[in-house]
Amino acid sequence: MVGTVTGERRSRTLEFGIYRDGDNNLDGIQAATIAQAAEVSAKNSAIEFTVEDTTARRGFLPAHTLRTESYTIAGGGLSSNVHVSSPHDMADRENLAVFVDRTLDNAERAHAQATWIDLVDHGGGDGGGLEADHGSGIMRADDIAGAIADGVALHAREHPEDAGRTVDGVVANQCLMATESFSYALSGAGVRYLAASPETMLAPGVPTTVASDIERHLDDPLAMARAVVHRTMSTRYGVADGEAFGPAAAFDVIDLAPDKLAAMQRAVTTLDGEIVRSAHTRGVRTAIREDARAIEGMVRFTDVTHEPMPWRADRPAIALYDILASDGRLPVAIRRAATAASDAVSATVLAHRESGDFEPFGDADYTDAVGPTVHFPVTARQIDAWAPNLRETDTAFYKTVGADKLARVIA
Repeated sequence: MVGTVTGERRSRTLEFGIYRDGDNNLDGIQAATIAQAAEVSAKNSAIEFTVEDTTARRGFLPAHTLRTESYTIAGGGLSSNVHVSSPHDMADRENLAVFVDRTLDNAERAHAQATWIDLVDHGGGDGGGLEADHGSGIMRADDIAGAIADGVALHAREHPEDAGRTVDGVVANQCLMATESFSYALSGAGVRYLAASPETMLAPGVPTTVASDIERHLDDPLAMARAVVHRTMSTRYGVADGEAFGPAAAFDVIDLAPDKLAAMQRAVTTLDGEIVRSAHTRGVRTAIREDARAIEGMVRFTDVTHEPMPWRADRPAIALYDILASDGRLPVAIRRAATAASDAVSATVLAHRESGDFEPFGDADYTDAVGPTVHFPVTARQIDAWAPNLRETDTAFYKTVGADKLARVIA
């Protein structure tokens, strides 16, 4: 049955969906993203927020009651249509698809020119995100992208008059989500831009005020990307408490244009194939391992109070490919392929900024953390270090480019 979008609503420029899973230790602090949305909408009537918030903090029900609250924010206030239900499994693909559909419905009703989705929770890079403690656990990265595609298709089926509407951009307000694999998956789902960090983030994370930067620069992607990166990297939390920490050690806006992602996929496939063909030679294999180890993986801080985190093999792709390209010990075919891969990945990076001494992480240096990361293990222990709960190799991109074969040779 074809649906009908009804109801009067003032035209908006941007529909900004906030999909927040607060059924964990970040519930209180990440709720700041919703307060920021109210502040943004009060200042900018051109932006409307569609919210799905699973939380146990005090809201429409008393504190300590886990539930899901769904509503919109516009003009600085909540809509009169607030729906409170039992807690959703926020890592469920169907649930995310329904949220995307609802956000697109609201975008049509508001005559919005663009639609973005902000995913707010814990994240695990290629291993996935949207960690539902009271549901399915970690949602695979490919399933996140698949859910967005499902939601777009659902909206198109229900509203053929608006079938061309898509999710234009994703803000990954989660850790470690600026990766080649996630970019590839989102591009396949029709998403055009990804705003994310390659490193772990400090909650509340990406400020919702980036919605203003997106709305202001809808016709200029480069200006939009630079403004979003600047806003995120310039934000300081904890100032009143004398802490003044930023949310990210590095941050990117990535262009997911299909031709760019296809070029990246081809270039990385060629490089991985050349490595597999040449790595039977001991000297080549040793050189590749040494080069990869020289590019430090993510989670560069040391926290002796917690179990070591497994993303040591998630290396900044451009930096990794550049060191391979410059290593005279390697065959010419590998060096040329590495140069092409570096160029292809670089072409996807619209804007970026990194810290050379990120104080919250022990002054760790991130000056090489430009653009997305690639899972490039050099030891067997670095392959799916937290399996079976989290598998970084369980992505279409990893298999498509032959990274599984490369890992068997190098690691």
